Amino acid sequence: EAAMLRELRRRWGSYKYRFVPWLALNLRRQRRTLRYVPESSQDKIIADEDVFETLLKTFKALFINDFSRQADILALLPEVKCQYLELFNVEQKRSKVNSCNHQGQQVFSPEEVLFNTLGFTVSRDRSSLVSAGTGVFVTKGFVPKGTVVSMYPGTVYRKHEPIFFQSLGNPFIFRCIDGVLIDGNDKGLSRSVYRSCSRRDQLGPFQMSDESWLTAAPQNPLAVGQYVNNCSHEKAANVCYQEFDVPQHFPVELKQYLPNIVYSHDIESHLRCVVLVTLRDIKQGEELFSNYYTVVS
Repeated sequence: EAAMLRELRRRWGSYKYRFVPWLALNLRRQRRTLRYVPESSQDKIIADEDVFETLLKTFKALFINDFSRQADILALLPEVKCQYLELFNVEQKRSKVNSCNHQGQQVFSPEEVLFNTLGFTVSRDRSSLVSAGTGVFVTKGFVPKGTVVSMYPGTVYRKHEPIFFQSLGNPFIFRCIDGVLIDGNDKGLSRSVYRSCSRRDQLGPFQMSDESWLTAAPQNPLAVGQYVNNCSHEKAANVCYQEFDVPQHFPVELKQYLPNIVYSHDIESHLRCVVLVTLRDIKQGEELFSNYYTVVS
């Protein structure tokens, strides 16, 4: 029996699963699928620069759409205020031409901003898989191959940080290749921990993360990736997880849309994010499916 346990530990240690072991209990009814990555360096579908540019473009559009609430932030950033004022005026002129509305700022929903910026929208709905619960769909537009289509929100835990109680019965814990964990559960203890860390890190009017993904109406419409279902032999994966470390030069005024926060406040390192990138073109009405498990040799 001891020899059998040692062999099980040895075999388990030879794999690096995308999701932690206790998640397997939550997936016992589904066929498990694996995406093989020969080297961790090959776990990039698109360049980090492309991920950065997509997030920057989307967050800037959200910021300008929500311009009336940004006065306190802009007052502390005079060097960028003029840039945003110029972008805001250009956007307003474009909106007025399209709508023939010349009375005040036209405010769009976050989903409309996403469509106007990237050409598609994604949202949560009942999955097409039986007994799968919630899924994520492209509800409008078209998503080309190699596009950031979603983000995996949640609290980021480094190795050896306490996550045991949050993990119990929790099917939303994502394991990065280097062992970093992201808890994407929007309920219970996980929800409370995220909110506590987010409010801890707020600096005056500057929010370092987005709490709205915990609600039914996220301000960042990409932050629904935790509800993307696992692929099966009938439903092939059309998106893939890609890890992305937010660079230090990421604009501070746009961090309010980042749906991730680090658990330990005193760690000076890049914020880990995980995005979902399309493996092929995806049309309106299609559900997103990913690989829950990745094997890294």
